Amino acid sequence: MPDGRKRADGDATPGILRTPDTTVVPTGQGQAGAPKASDRADSPSAPESQEAQDVPAGLRQRRGFALAVYLTSATLVRSASGGAPVGLVSLTLARPGHGSAMLGGVLAALLTLPNVAGPWLARWLEQARDPRIRLAAAFVVFGLMLAGTGLTLGRVPVGLVGLLVIVGGLCGPLMTGGLSSRLALIVGDDTRTQRRAEGWDSATYGSSNIVGPTAVAAITALSGALTAVVALGAAGVVGGLLMFALPKENRTAAAKQRSMPVREALGVIARRGPLRRVMIATMITSVSTGGVMVIAVVLGRDLQGSAGAGAALGAAYGVGNLCGALLTGAFPLTGEPERWVLRLIAANAVAVGLCALAPGYVLALTTFALAGATSAVLFTASLAVRSVYSPPNARAQVFVTMAGLKMAAGSAGTALADTLVGIGPRLALCLNAVVVASAVTIALTDLRLTRRRPSTADPDDTSSSAA
Repeated sequence: MPDGRKRADGDATPGILRTPDTTVVPTGQGQAGAPKASDRADSPSAPESQEAQDVPAGLRQRRGFALAVYLTSATLVRSASGGAPVGLVSLTLARPGHGSAMLGGVLAALLTLPNVAGPWLARWLEQARDPRIRLAAAFVVFGLMLAGTGLTLGRVPVGLVGLLVIVGGLCGPLMTGGLSSRLALIVGDDTRTQRRAEGWDSATYGSSNIVGPTAVAAITALSGALTAVVALGAAGVVGGLLMFALPKENRTAAAKQRSMPVREALGVIARRGPLRRVMIATMITSVSTGGVMVIAVVLGRDLQGSAGAGAALGAAYGVGNLCGALLTGAFPLTGEPERWVLRLIAANAVAVGLCALAPGYVLALTTFALAGATSAVLFTASLAVRSVYSPPNARAQVFVTMAGLKMAAGSAGTALADTLVGIGPRLALCLNAVVVASAVTIALTDLRLTRRRPSTADPDDTSSSAA
């Protein structure tokens, strides 16, 4: 690859070469010979990078501390975000004179609605000299707005309360994809270290989806819904303040360039093969995972005759999801991440199919846990794809856009599951398994068509091989 090659967005990046471990390093003028796709470190037997061996012990300790701070902050803010909808509904139910469950649902919807502004918020993050400050500001604002919502509900007009919720919701994309997009720049350039960190990052999503609602339920039972909502707000503020304990990002020259306009960043996702395929495949898969909890409640009730049994199936899925994420943190994925995505989607399709075929309740618990675990590892692999193939000056936009589309597909899956359970939970799970399997077929078809048009393919478009 000649020096100053074209990136997927059509702009030249002179003097920049992407090495097999995805580290962006400067090349000499006139230097050529970027590694071919076949030369990437995608073999399970590939040795750990020399950089990992050469990092001084002091630097490793600082990066370890930075990762611990990052994970603590991520868990706090994502737990606040995950528990907020439950907290808002609980709060309106606790004040029947000023609202109802319907009002709580409206407020919860207003909290997620601003996600459509994610790409523009991500660009705002990328334009910062020090993104930590903007992330900290977003998390603190979210916490203050959430606590303010609880304190003002019933005391000021509902329209003003809704405005507070919308302002807090604008911070949502930065708490998910926006925060994850900065992880690789915090922990360093070594591929194995990045994959390990992405596994732990994935675990914060899984744990937060459990911790947030559980904390709301526990605090509400002890001290009331208002205390629960204010506590979630405080968690967001503390998570924001922790961002100042992180080191400044070690950004490359390419990452310091002018942030890519939103339209161009969206074009990169559409043109760059691995990003496009993983985006489409994970969106399709999310249609299935978005409805798992709904189907689990109905299937558990059919198997055991109680709604509590259904809730336990949903809990098994959540525990499996968390365990899968922790597993990838302890044993990071190696090799080409897009290949892992396709394999894991296939594994998830099998797991969902086994859920449909489980003859008894104990086996159903096992299969739902397996489905949750494969979903978590799949999410970790998709984070790696975003990290490897995102342009340095559109990194946050790629993370946030793909996360937002996945969330939208998951919401559609939840709505669809409410309809499908009427035909029976087992048949609904079978249909979900077919939907997930179709994602692999579509991705492989895209990959083969791309290889037939090498002259028009993006330089990174053929880096992954069929699973």
